[in-house]
Amino acid sequence: MERNITHRIFYSHAPEIVWDYLTKAELMEQWLMKSNFELKLGHDFQFDTGPVPSLDFDGTVYCKVLEIEPLKKLTYSWKCGPGNGQITIDSIVTWTLEAKDGGTEVLLENTGFKEANFNVVIFNAMNQGWLANMNKINKILNEKENGSTRA
Repeated sequence: MERNITHRIFYSHAPEIVWDYLTKAELMEQWLMKSNFELKLGHDFQFDTGPVPSLDFDGTVYCKVLEIEPLKKLTYSWKCGPGNGQITIDSIVTWTLEAKDGGTEVLLENTGFKEANFNVVIFNAMNQGWLANMNKINKILNEKENGSTRA
């Protein structure tokens, strides 16, 4: 059995603006983590943050860009673990954007959590984390629109 994370949020901003926050490393750092992301098919990149020993996470997420459909879809692998080359999370992250009246609907799917090495604590943390980060994008965009950030 496989478990998945799914969140859908509406942003009152054009797809081009939302897309930038999903695909530009300097903007991704504002809501997710520092990375060496590049919008190139097959690009290997990493997200880096501090270790979280209670979640068996050494602070590095290893990723590869798997699919790009400009302004509509971005897919990358998401692999992490406690360190020393050990990977305990091996999943796929897909962002799908759909232009709607007055903005953009964004669907996040983080799939591939296998039962064999399923860790409910990290799964729940990632589930809550993705939703919080998607809300953080909304907050940044709204503050930028109102002139209260420097993004």
